[in-house]
Amino acid sequence: MWWLLPLLLAAQVPAAAQGLPEILSRAAEEAEVLQQNAPKSLTVETLEQRALMPPSRFRPRLGKAATEIPKPRLQSREIVSEYSVGTLKESTSHDLFELRQVVSVDGRKVQSAESARHALSLGIKSPDDRVRKRMLEDFARHGLVDIATDYGLILLAFSKRAQENMEFRIAGEERVGADSATAVAWRQKSSDAGVLVFAGKEASRRTMQGRLLARKPDGLPLRIETWTERAANGHLSREEATVDYVQSAHGFLMPASVVHRHLVDGNLITENLYRYEPFKMFSADTEIKFTELPEAPAATPPAKK
Repeated sequence: MWWLLPLLLAAQVPAAAQGLPEILSRAAEEAEVLQQNAPKSLTVETLEQRALMPPSRFRPRLGKAATEIPKPRLQSREIVSEYSVGTLKESTSHDLFELRQVVSVDGRKVQSAESARHALSLGIKSPDDRVRKRMLEDFARHGLVDIATDYGLILLAFSKRAQENMEFRIAGEERVGADSATAVAWRQKSSDAGVLVFAGKEASRRTMQGRLLARKPDGLPLRIETWTERAANGHLSREEATVDYVQSAHGFLMPASVVHRHLVDGNLITENLYRYEPFKMFSADTEIKFTELPEAPAATPPAKK
């Protein structure tokens, strides 16, 4: 049994963590694969939004209620959309954007999934950003506030070229689910590739910073955290998000969930929880056609005696 000793000793040696250059190289590699495959994918996105809204304008004139100060009210909405990713047809940057078509609002059907997918296919082929703007306006018309978009694509901010606009440092270790991960703190040097935030009628790109959690020992990005802050009108506004990635059945990383929060002076105003079903691939035709992965054959029931 002496030959078992080296095997046992080897099994007890933990896998070595990758250094910062290897982690950033893996992130750039995954970002490139996402860039190539995301425009050929589509899924269903479910957004649950909880927002603190101003008090109702209705004020009772009689009774005790007439003397009470109205309190803010909590609004909850659920929006289900067909979700894809596209680039503007005549764009020289080839930047990718999130595209959505609402299917249902709070359980009420708005349009069929087939109609939504057809509209997405037209949006992906659009020569300018007017279609994308209309999609965002349609998203807002359903009563949503503080819409944050493109967080699901934040991995693209770690492409080899984009990393030149960032600063990095190792920031410890922790766990993401069952996986051990190395934390990398990062900060953008300019807002050119920052997140696009819509608040009311205002749209702006903001410089981001945060953490990248890479799986040990292969450096696979598991989670990206980001936050931005801005002082205006005597208040400090903060946007923060946590994006969890999973490897799709087609072999590339796609978002599994996004948790976005909007805070003012440390108080939570809006929370958006985005969840994504497994992504499917479609051909680059006018009509979206899926290339489904074959399902495992059902088990044959035992023969009855």
